Amino acid sequence: MLGLALAQAPAPSQDPPEALSDALPTPPPPPVVGTAWLLMDYETGQILAGENVDERVEPASITKVMTSYVVAAEIAAGKVSPDDQVMMSENAWRKGGAMTDGSYSGFPVNQTASLLDMEKGMAVQSGNDAAIALAEHVAGSEASFAALMNAYAKRIGLTGSNFVNSHGLSEENHYSTARDLALLGRAMIRDFPEEYAHNKVKQFTVGPITQRNRNLLLWRDDSVDGIKTGHHSKAGYCLLSSAKRGDQRLIAVVMGSTGEAQRATDSLALLNWGFRFFETHKLYDAGQAITTQKLWKGQANELRLGLAEPLLVSMPRGKYQQLRPTMDVPRTLVAPIEQGQQIGTVRVALDGEVIAERPLVALDAVEEAGFFKRLWHEFLMWWNSDAD
Repeated sequence: MLGLALAQAPAPSQDPPEALSDALPTPPPPPVVGTAWLLMDYETGQILAGENVDERVEPASITKVMTSYVVAAEIAAGKVSPDDQVMMSENAWRKGGAMTDGSYSGFPVNQTASLLDMEKGMAVQSGNDAAIALAEHVAGSEASFAALMNAYAKRIGLTGSNFVNSHGLSEENHYSTARDLALLGRAMIRDFPEEYAHNKVKQFTVGPITQRNRNLLLWRDDSVDGIKTGHHSKAGYCLLSSAKRGDQRLIAVVMGSTGEAQRATDSLALLNWGFRFFETHKLYDAGQAITTQKLWKGQANELRLGLAEPLLVSMPRGKYQQLRPTMDVPRTLVAPIEQGQQIGTVRVALDGEVIAERPLVALDAVEEAGFFKRLWHEFLMWWNSDAD
């Protein structure tokens, strides 16, 4: 009987069954407690999901990411150095030190510390005092530093933000948006990875005081490497986070949550949802010829068109074959043409919706042809138009 039972048992499958999730519609994102939130793909900048992404919010201590960006940019420009000695002024200590209700770094008043340590005190411990001291060192005053913050914010492409201080405590006309904060995090990761790395340090010690990083996700998921928490009574609990798994990086923003644990739970749920159900593909490389078009009156008779930057697209998993690229190019192209000159547009659609759009540019410069060739092409252009 045992032999019969074994004979009737099905043979084990050699290949695991295919996952059904890639063939089904993408499920909605997890619920988020907050006034505004979003999930962004780092490579493309596409928002995969979000709510109230352009609504003005108080950024609280996420402001310090903008402060970090300015300091890193000034270091890169040679204006300041990580070895600079930064004074913890009485102004910085009184506004942001241990005697206040906010987070502090613990550097002693009227003493100096290296700019690098002061940066860590701001990034890891969220020290308001360190943020003020850095602003005074870089620009002389917080007001002057805020002007730098807004100038760099404009360069990054933040259109819904205005900064009036370096630390993020509530102040009139100090605001941002979930979209802008995600773009700020993206810029910090891209432009200054060394300074960005401060955000994954789990604890930092100043004198006898050791404080933990307030980003709970650093302990919950090894793929998370930043970015910054924020909280005060008007802003609620906020978190700008990022994680990288394999070649894919995502950025999550949760603003106005109800608690430290809630903002962390919701942020990780967003990241997990994004990694599971979305993927990013490179469609075209920079400088790759996408199309070759007829060119009139030029020393060359054809013009190669492509992109100035790589084109990457984020989409639900399993949808790659459904992408539909189209090009919009003028019917008649006439020399001279400058290299990099915009000639048309390439668009990528999924399910009838355009998800990416980039300018098509000339990959080569083409000068005008000689007089007789131009004259001949003029005749051919007239003939062709008349025939149409």
